[in-house]
Parts: sequence; structure tokens; C-alpha cells
Amino acid sequence: MITFKNVSKLYKPDTKALDGISFHVRPGEFVSIVGTSGSGKTTLAKLLFAEEKPTGGSIHVGDWDISRIRRSEVPALRRQIGVVFQDYKLLPKKTAYENAAFALEVAGAPASRIREVVPQVLKIVGLADKMHRYPRQLSGGEQQRVSIARALVHRPKIILADEPTGNLDAITSREIVELLKRINDVGTTVILVTHDRDIVNAMRKRVITIQNGKIVSDAEHGKYHLG
Repeated sequence: MITFKNVSKLYKPDTKALDGISFHVRPGEFVSIVGTSGSGKTTLAKLLFAEEKPTGGSIHVGDWDISRIRRSEVPALRRQIGVVFQDYKLLPKKTAYENAAFALEVAGAPASRIREVVPQVLKIVGLADKMHRYPRQLSGGEQQRVSIARALVHRPKIILADEPTGNLDAITSREIVELLKRINDVGTTVILVTHDRDIVNAMRKRVITIQNGKIVSDAEHGKYHLG
């Protein structure tokens, strides 16, 4: 499903964000990528959804070779990878429904598909009764649920959640991660990039730990061991 092979990422003049990392994620896995600030985990996330390209090594997602992907192919790749960000990235003048629908509109989906899919994903994330509210009328946790709904509209094989609980309190954070677990339970691969120790330790899922751009641990039922 996802394979990083000897991947490095250098930033000029001489900053090495990733240093020869290799790992494989099987279809349907839930994997937490953890590390302190500056460890390289955010760079890894950017490489995975082709926001940036590696300096060396190869990255494969399904049949895609992201190391060599053409810019024209990136939108199709991103329909396979739903991305959830820390700061939600919602359009403030669009409702929850319209934010989720927008992802389909830009991909050229017909109106009939939008009318079918958007209410479904908003129901999955628990916002069926708030679909016509604007972001300012929603709590932080609800805004993140809209972000997850938007990530789900293409029925992606992978959800990449980059610090999705970074702006949320502990209770809301647990609710968001439980939602990601339910999405994983129906077969979607989930990659959770986080520094939230409590969430990682409660998951009892695979944990890949990055320090100074290198993988220092890859545990099947891991914990967050960093200080």
C-alpha cells in the first residue's frame, strides 16, 4: 500500500529533514507517526501527499511512484489520499455541506453524486444535523469533523491526519481519534501524524518514531517513548 525506501529530504543549504528512512504500511493498517518538533514527521506527511518530492529514495502509494509523479497526476493521487490538517483549512463563507461538496466540485463530480455523497459523509462524522452551519457556528471539534468529511468524499483508500488534534482539548481529541478508528475499522488505511502522547499510548496500534530525520523505533503495538 505505502512503501518508503531509503527516503531522504534535504532543504537548502544543508538541513537534512529525513535521512534514509524505510518502512511499509499494509492496506487497512492504522499507523501513528510520532516525533518531537523538528523530527521530520511533518516532512514525511508532505512527501506522502506529494506536496514535496524526496531528495533521494522512492515512495510508492499503490501503483503510484510519488518520487516521479507528474504535477498533472497529483490531483488523481490526492483523491486516493484524504488529508486532514491541524488547522482544518475550511472555507469560512461555505457551510459544512458546501465545504465537503467543494472537494467533489473541483474534481468535476456531477451534482447528483454530490447530493448523494455529502450527506452520507456528514452523517458518518456526526454532523447530519449541522450541515448548513458555517465554520464560525461550529466548535473546533466540529470543524475538524467537517475536515474529515471533506477528506472522505472521494472514498479514499488512505486517510492522512497531520496533527488533527493539535488545536483541540483532550476530550475532543479523543473523540476525533475514535472517529478515525471507526473509519479504519471499515478498511481505510489511516496514517496519524502526532505528538500527542496520551492518544498514541491509548491506541495500542503500530507506532513509528522519528528522531532527527531517522526512524528510531517501529513497534507493532507501540507507545510514545520520547521525552
